[in-house]
Amino acid sequence: MAKDSIIQLWEDYRKTNPHAPAHYEAWAFGDSKEMADQLAELVLEGRKTATSSYYTIYEWENESLPNSGLHNIILDGNGEAVAIMETTSVKVVPFDEVTEEHAFMEGDRTLRYWREVHESFFRKELKEINQDFHYKIPVVCERLKLLYKK
Repeated sequence: MAKDSIIQLWEDYRKTNPHAPAHYEAWAFGDSKEMADQLAELVLEGRKTATSSYYTIYEWENESLPNSGLHNIILDGNGEAVAIMETTSVKVVPFDEVTEEHAFMEGDRTLRYWREVHESFFRKELKEINQDFHYKIPVVCERLKLLYKK
């Protein structure tokens, strides 16, 4: 069961990291099983050390932004825990100011590819909340450090 894998991974991590915080978030990248699996694999390979999200979604879902020090349990497409990453920095920037470096850290490797993929993804998200995409939408750019993997 997926929830059991989250608890087990966290317990395994805490055995060698007893000072880890009590709180963590568990989530998957993307919006499909395939995308979650693909991006979780990039995490396990050490190629994905950043992520981006649309700022306003946090407001709509009444969630607080991630913060430095937050521990994240990364899930695959089946909801199984595969890794623990720590948020090391969070910046909110306009879509058209996301850097080549950030795109590379996301595993996309080029800014051009990052923009294509994320514009499509954000357009879909925005449509769900009746908002329009534009190149100045605020994007949460989060850097992550891999701490532990299954």
